[in-house]
Amino acid sequence: MDEKKSENKGFSFRLLRELKNEWKWMFGYIKQYRLGIFVNVIFGFVGVIMGLGSGVASKYLIDDVISQSHTFVRSAALVICLALFQIILQAAASRVASNVGAKVSSEVRGDVFSHMMYARVEDIGKYHSGELVNRLEGDVSAVSEGIVGLVPNTVIRVTQFAGALIIVLYYDPVMAGLALLSAPVMFLCSRHMMRMIRKYNTESREMNGRILSFGEEAVQNLQTVKAFGITRDYVSKFSLLLGQYRKVRVDKDKFSILTTLCFSAIGLAVSYSCYGWSVYRLWNGAITYGTMTLFLQICSTLTSSFSAMVGLLPGAVSVATSAGRIMEITNLDCENDSDGRVAKELEKEARVSGITLKIEGVSFTYKDATAATLCEVGMTASPGDVVALVGPSGEGKTTLLRLILGLMEPDCGTITFEAEGVGKLCASDSTRRLCSYVPQGNSMFSGTLADNLRLVSPDATDEELLEALEIADIKDFVMSLPDGLMTSVGERGLRLSEGQSQRIAIARAVLRKSPVLLMDEITSALDHETEAVFLKTLCAPIRAECAY
Repeated sequence: MDEKKSENKGFSFRLLRELKNEWKWMFGYIKQYRLGIFVNVIFGFVGVIMGLGSGVASKYLIDDVISQSHTFVRSAALVICLALFQIILQAAASRVASNVGAKVSSEVRGDVFSHMMYARVEDIGKYHSGELVNRLEGDVSAVSEGIVGLVPNTVIRVTQFAGALIIVLYYDPVMAGLALLSAPVMFLCSRHMMRMIRKYNTESREMNGRILSFGEEAVQNLQTVKAFGITRDYVSKFSLLLGQYRKVRVDKDKFSILTTLCFSAIGLAVSYSCYGWSVYRLWNGAITYGTMTLFLQICSTLTSSFSAMVGLLPGAVSVATSAGRIMEITNLDCENDSDGRVAKELEKEARVSGITLKIEGVSFTYKDATAATLCEVGMTASPGDVVALVGPSGEGKTTLLRLILGLMEPDCGTITFEAEGVGKLCASDSTRRLCSYVPQGNSMFSGTLADNLRLVSPDATDEELLEALEIADIKDFVMSLPDGLMTSVGERGLRLSEGQSQRIAIARAVLRKSPVLLMDEITSALDHETEAVFLKTLCAPIRAECAY
């Protein structure tokens, strides 16, 4: 029993520490938009003061009406004016919150996307693309709404609670004590609430990520799924995932309903206690009808504002949970192009004298592998050399290309790019500008053929595009299309065959005109005749100055 208590205590401290770090991260964005948030807080603060003032004004209005005082007109005008000002302030606050929310959402989404793109391949590769989209959209939305809404709401609720408490204490301290009877219970329940809310929110987000990942993968491979006749299986698996997600949501909603029911029952008991005390005081002639009305209104505000403050806790935990999931991405090591200046000098010199690629004693093992993929690999490719890596599948050919591109770092050994008069650089994200790359498999993007080609050279002319297409032996096909270069290819080149997609990818790499051209099984989707023509064209003397 003691061990379990110790474990729960440790979990609680760990949870509080995590929540602190997550909210500290979010306050970085809050600082950037503090002016808009501050304005929203001021609007809310003034609105609360007017709401409390309206309650006090209502007391005098009722007393004036009962006593048939001529000042009731003034009291009525005051109540109406305060109500109208509250409506205007709420509209203004909503407008400010909407503007700030849009800015925060855009910035957070931009920052997260930037970290995803700049993160190292092996680190970001641990996350499925569907899960990354889930964090980019769902978690970012939750965080941006929390940044804009939670801070002002917290200030507003605290102000409302403090103002109502001061008014009740002024008129009747006993009433204030009755209105706060629910405080100890809610405070004692808060730790368990935080733990359960954290659990359910994490499970819900993870399940949603699994659903998005499965759905995205199924749609991307729709042709394969249909071709193998396993459509029914995929639909069944998706339904199973939805069932698991539904169970998590039902459990979460059940906990929320029970918690709300418990707090509502406590709030109802407190409200009736205040009501009974007010009736008793009125019966004894200690207060007027107006004062009783004020008591009931203010005590209701006091109880509801305290409940609302407790109710902010689930939102704060939920937002922090989403922030923690985003922080997993933003805390990944990012590429920073630290050797960019020297790499540009190497590239400039390479266009004149060429570049030499040296690989010396390179070994590499994937993090989840039990054996090395590469062991003490070495080679040299000088300007004009054509080097072919030959071997069985899975022997590390693609891995070596990734290391040359600086997508991963070797466990030991060096991969360097050298140019006369400039020096040398080890392979990194900076030296990637020295390489053109034709990956294995389909690498088409949605858009037109021209869009796909200009990804690597935005300023390329149509003539340059056609020249690259001719080298890849696909110019005639492109020009035979009704829209030519402006033909839309669809997502992942849906309208192209594998061979056509591969030749477009080759043309794109050639168009970049980098000193090093890396190609991964480039002829796997080409017929023998096309392969012979392409290799002959590619290795022509006019491009002999490049190392492939």
